[in-house]
Amino acid sequence: MVTADQGRAELRAHAHDALTRARTRTLALSDCVEDAELTAQHSPLMSPLVWDMAHIGNQEEQWLLRAVGGEAPLRPEIDSLYDAFEHPRAERPALPLLPPDEARSYLAKVRGHAFRVLERAELAGRPLEADGFAFGMIAQHEQQHAETMLITHQLRRGPAALSAPPPPAPPDGSGPLSSEVLVPAGPFTMGTDDDPWALDNERPAHRREVPAFCIDTVPVSNAAYLRFVENGGYADRRWWSAAGWDHVRRNGLRAPLFWRREHGGWWRRRFGVREPVPEAAPVMHVSWYEADAYARWAGRRLPTEAEWEKAARHDPGTGRDLRFPWGEAEPGADRANLGQRHLGPAPVGAYPQGASPLGVRQLMGDVWEWTSSDFAAYPGFTAFPYREYSEVFFGPSYKVLRGGCFGTDPVVARATFRNWDHPVRRQIFAGFRTARTPAPEEAA
Repeated sequence: MVTADQGRAELRAHAHDALTRARTRTLALSDCVEDAELTAQHSPLMSPLVWDMAHIGNQEEQWLLRAVGGEAPLRPEIDSLYDAFEHPRAERPALPLLPPDEARSYLAKVRGHAFRVLERAELAGRPLEADGFAFGMIAQHEQQHAETMLITHQLRRGPAALSAPPPPAPPDGSGPLSSEVLVPAGPFTMGTDDDPWALDNERPAHRREVPAFCIDTVPVSNAAYLRFVENGGYADRRWWSAAGWDHVRRNGLRAPLFWRREHGGWWRRRFGVREPVPEAAPVMHVSWYEADAYARWAGRRLPTEAEWEKAARHDPGTGRDLRFPWGEAEPGADRANLGQRHLGPAPVGAYPQGASPLGVRQLMGDVWEWTSSDFAAYPGFTAFPYREYSEVFFGPSYKVLRGGCFGTDPVVARATFRNWDHPVRRQIFAGFRTARTPAPEEAA
């Protein structure tokens, strides 16, 4: 039997590891370029990398040092500079930001205090401290910003600054894949009350009755999406919502972001490298409008958020709802493409060991997947520990994405985690899979 002291020691070690892994990644994404690249704004859609660095430290100071540790502020004068709601991304380069060396020093100083707070924390009692929630929240926050920094690296011009081995191909002998699976009608538990580091928008767990539906076994590939492009999909009003068609016309969209047609073929730019579009990989850098249009063209639709989560978590054979598609074990390199181990998604059909009980693959990692659903509160939602994490974004302006991508860390990757963004966004590492409502005789 694990004693209370042993349990706290294990929780401290888990939090320490999550925080350390996040910081290692933050520094790797900032140390690989010159300081001038850190202070530049590579796109008005993104902050300068140096803003993300100090913002990460400021959030850690506010929540771990001040809120949990009760310590006096280290740098209260910079709180407003690094308030994401006070200063839009496009305006941040004009702010008196900490220069790179000072930002690094600030990160290190805050982290030293945070580890001391962790060592003396009870990790019980008040909700912010129970089960190490605040430490998990900050580790997840840093990893989410590391992913936005990775997006900035994709948007920056110039020679490649990052490298990683290619993702694995589907193993030989992994078996033929059907194009879709039928998910039977019935209830499942959506959201969670059990995961101690789950964020407020994942709570509370609640029962959902979901009619039968069919969902793609794998994400839509570049090859499949290319057929839509070359079939004139971007020029055909029939496939687009009114808002989507207006967006396509006003911005002259013809293909996914970073794609170019050259010398009789399609090429893309990926982290400073120019390469042919890999047809076997999931399509990426498409907006919700593009995903929705493709699905209509294919005679299908995007899955709802509830359908996506049921396909990813529910085991019809046992009636259980799992933490991950494959079960309860933490994500490993054999189950999902996560944690920036690679710099792109694996070919469709990879990671058979990460499949759901119904045989749906690549639900975690590779590409974020657009759903048809607006970002909304679950029944009984309570904002915690602050409204600005989720509640202020609820509404029809944001669409839900699920599953994580190759740049998502495992501390964030769980089948209940919810991401959201505007339907026009294309710089994010987003793709999709499609679904359909089966005929009554199919669902019987």
